[in-house]
Amino acid sequence: MMLLFYLAAAIAVISTAAVIVQTNIVHALIYLILSLLAVAVIFYVLGAPFAALLEAIVYAGAIMVLFLFVIMMLNLGQHTRDEERSWMTMQVWIAPSIMAAILLAQLVNVLSQYDQELTPVRVGVLEVSALLFGPYVLAVELASILLLAGLVSAYHLAKK
Repeated sequence: MMLLFYLAAAIAVISTAAVIVQTNIVHALIYLILSLLAVAVIFYVLGAPFAALLEAIVYAGAIMVLFLFVIMMLNLGQHTRDEERSWMTMQVWIAPSIMAAILLAQLVNVLSQYDQELTPVRVGVLEVSALLFGPYVLAVELASILLLAGLVSAYHLAKK
């Protein structure tokens, strides 16, 4: 488990740094998705599977789709489309693919070491709310700040 934690942490740090230094917005989004998935793995390893699930679904899924739609709304013309076509080379996908494969291999390794069978458990609204406003309150507050930042960013990007 410690190896998975350190690998996921290293991938999160490297991909977050790649988000910062990227000049290409599409590449930055790919690295941001990878970073959010690595943080979800970290949450899982630290014993917070619900926060990990929220991280993967809400951030890596919903927020990235929102960013993608904002980029699509900007529609910068034919020159931008030609430039985007030139980005779709194999060299662009090598680093994110390697880091994602490492995360997937470690996740499969951890899941294969479980002695008990993973069975779905029915959880009610009361239990979820008790967890959200109990031990995971910091993760919920950080999520709300990130959502607000995404909303403000989308507004400023879409505004002419």
